[in-house]
Amino acid sequence: MIVAFSISPSTTDESGSVSETVAEVVKVVRESGLPNETNAMFTNIEGEWDEVMAVIKRAVDVALARSPRVGLVLKADIRPGHTGELTGKVERVERLLRD
Repeated sequence: MIVAFSISPSTTDESGSVSETVAEVVKVVRESGLPNETNAMFTNIEGEWDEVMAVIKRAVDVALARSPRVGLVLKADIRPGHTGELTGKVERVERLLRD
């Protein structure tokens, strides 16, 4: 499965930024060892249901340690038996665009 998720802490620093908390969240994802990528809006992570959800829970817990309130948005592509889709889906579209 691939899950795109966004964690939004409610507390910011003096500049209004949540970058430090988001960086701590992304660190949890990267240290998980699961395939992942981060863009301006979401972090995508690929793996089995239980391992992906465990990483997301740890990421939320890290955010909650720094902020009293956290928003979480999830979008999942659940496709049993398929792996490597984090890059595979994009590669198929790029191939079609080149043709």
